[in-house]
Order: sequence, then C-alpha cells, then structure tokens
Amino acid sequence: MGTDRDIETRVFPNHKERQLIFVRECNFEDLEIVKEINEKELPEDYPFFFYKSILDNFKEAFLVACLKDNPKKIIGYIMWRVEKTPSKHNLRLINKGHLVSIAVSEMYRREGVASALLSKSMHALTHHKLKDYVLEVRVTNYGAIELYKKFGYKTQGIKKKYYKDGENAYFMVYTLEDDD
Repeated sequence: MGTDRDIETRVFPNHKERQLIFVRECNFEDLEIVKEINEKELPEDYPFFFYKSILDNFKEAFLVACLKDNPKKIIGYIMWRVEKTPSKHNLRLINKGHLVSIAVSEMYRREGVASALLSKSMHALTHHKLKDYVLEVRVTNYGAIELYKKFGYKTQGIKKKYYKDGENAYFMVYTLEDDD
C-alpha cells in the first residue's frame, strides 16, 4: 500500500484546535468500530456479515476516516458496491456504483470528513468503468442532500417508504459522460 493511493489528508477544526484526518481502506479489524458508528449515528443497522461481504467484494471503496494523531480512532466510514444494470440505450449491462452507507461521528460532522470520504471512494471505483453513481438519502437529511448536490448528484425520483421506519428517500444519481 502506497501512501499516495491510500491516504488523503484534510485539515478540519475541532474543539479550538486543528486536527488532521486521513482516509484509508477499511480492514477486517475495523468492522466492529464501523458497525458501532453506524448503530450510533444512523437508524439503519446491518448485520456484521453484511459489512464483511462489502469489504470482501469492494474493499477499494469501503473506506474509513481516522484522526492523524490517533490512527485507531475511526470517526467515519463509507461503503459502496458495484451493480450491473441494463443500459438505458441498448441491451448491454453497465456498472453502477451504489452508495450503501456513509456515517460520520456526530462531533466530527460539518468538518469535511464526509466530503473526503465521498471524494476518495468515488475515485476508488473508477477502475470499474462506472456509468453512474447512485444513492438513496432520507428526504429529511438536508445536510447529506446538500453534500451530494455539491458533488453533482441530481434527484431522479422519490422511493416511497424506502426506510424501515416508513420515511421516503430521494434517489440521486451522478452520471458520467455517456460513451455508448
């Protein structure tokens, strides 16, 4: 693992001082902490084997954000999977990156952590020759919606009662140039 490929440094303020974070690939030892962050910060919970499956199949796009001065301190994560779907233009199957989950510990939100995770993970998926990046987001998660819009995502619909608690989700898409 080379540092240029695996670490992205970003400065953000935290409690009157500036700290550095870095983003790296998740590993098996991180999964319990990732699961804890998910359970604390998001209403959606996944079983351990689900995280392990994403890690096994899409390791390059399952990333964690850590504090530079405490690399074992994971403060956020993002995980994607790649799905094959029919093209809108012909009978070929195309690859779509599907954002499964992203979460940042509450005390580190609005400090650029989610942006760093999103940027690094989208770049990590480029070798899959994706046509689209897609995601679902709660219609009331205004901060996340604004983040996705800044990255060029556009709302393409609403999925009614998408979440277990009955809340609707926006279906958002970032489309790469089409060369079909």
